[in-house]
Amino acid sequence: MKRDRAARRGFSPLRLRRRAVAWEQQRPTWREARPALIASALGRALSRPSGNWYVLGASRELGADRPLGRTVAGVEVVLWRGPDGRLRAGSGACPHLGAPLKDSPVRCGTLVCHWHGLALDGGEFPGWDVYPCHDDGVLLWVRLDRVGGEPPTDRPVVPVRPPLASAVHAVYTGVGRCAPEDVIANRLDPWHGAWFHPYSFVDLTVARAPQPDTDAAGDEDAFVVDVSFKLASRMVVPVRAVFTAPEPRTVVMHITEGEGTGSVVESHATPLTPDGAGRPRTAVVEAVVAVSERPGFAVARATAPLLRPLLRAAAGRLWRDDLAYAERRWALRSSGRFPG
Repeated sequence: MKRDRAARRGFSPLRLRRRAVAWEQQRPTWREARPALIASALGRALSRPSGNWYVLGASRELGADRPLGRTVAGVEVVLWRGPDGRLRAGSGACPHLGAPLKDSPVRCGTLVCHWHGLALDGGEFPGWDVYPCHDDGVLLWVRLDRVGGEPPTDRPVVPVRPPLASAVHAVYTGVGRCAPEDVIANRLDPWHGAWFHPYSFVDLTVARAPQPDTDAAGDEDAFVVDVSFKLASRMVVPVRAVFTAPEPRTVVMHITEGEGTGSVVESHATPLTPDGAGRPRTAVVEAVVAVSERPGFAVARATAPLLRPLLRAAAGRLWRDDLAYAERRWALRSSGRFPG
């Protein structure tokens, strides 16, 4: 495609929208966004195996001297790095008197309870659960077999990513009052993009969508979307993106044409503890792994610590809207009023 060749030659990816239309004058997408189509795609996603793996946060969040604590579906989990730098995970409650281990320090790779000094090295200890865990270089995962209830797997379903050495990556985390399936349903509805997020997306067209009765899997069970990222006024960056759901709590967007080809945005949904009213709570952990063939991208990698807050802020702005969508979907479902 012409914009790919231009990118490789180093030309600007920016385009000027010569036929920009007002928000209310853009083409309606509600007829294409058929409830049955979205529900079918969601059902196929939810039926895929996860191996009982859950995303807990960003690899960069976890240093050498402090643990990271999360509660997944009511199960307290604590993670830390052992003396070799590898990830360790176990119950978040001390087996002695239940102290919150997320508040305890790590000394030489050993988690030391701050109440009475009980030292845990990640091995078996009476009354304390050890959990399989995985650090993929971007995200931290833990396997909770009693929560997931599926046949376990040795490793999580990690989406295909560009090499991290040639990429800039950032992770955003947000929390909404909804179930994981409401988050996944939001991502499997690409038609809302230009209407609901006009500050970021324009000229959105779903070039291909799987049909409700499809038995396709993998890349065939995908939404192919042509869209322009809005920068300022009429200046945009057009791309083609492909959305897939490799497991029940993940939707991945791959940029396949245009600026940033090869870049990936992973949206992971992790169930948390319900709120005081019994409503479900879900953490959205979104990883952006950005690459570019443009020569100046080497400078961007060198300034990655400055870019990461900008990437997280952009994701946060979108997810404020999308979590409102997911929360509304759950509210309607829970009261029997959801029209889909």
